Amino acid sequence: MVSQGSQGIQTLLEAEKEASKIVEKARQYRVQRLKDARSEAAKEIESLKQKKQAEFQSFEKKHSGSTDEVVKAIEIDTKAKVKEVKELFNKNKDEVAKKLIKTVLNVSPKPHRNAKPTSGN
Repeated sequence: MVSQGSQGIQTLLEAEKEASKIVEKARQYRVQRLKDARSEAAKEIESLKQKKQAEFQSFEKKHSGSTDEVVKAIEIDTKAKVKEVKELFNKNKDEVAKKLIKTVLNVSPKPHRNAKPTSGN
């Protein structure tokens, strides 16, 4: 019986060792799967990042050209308006100067409305 009990203990120890090996393999498998998942996620993130970068560059190229066109159109419009203002200035400067001089020289002095009348002593 002693040998049978000893043999049962030996079987239990072997079963425990085998269970320990199975648990260790499961841990290693889990660790490997986590590493694989991380590397796969990193590849997917990099792929998505490159795709979005390409979309952004395409968008930027498409819209930056129109920005340059808008700037050119604004510059042309500004030059035309400046030219128009200069022409109006040159056309009307003499008349405005005459009106300004006439107004400055045509002074009619009168007391301010808040001034108190003083007695003529």
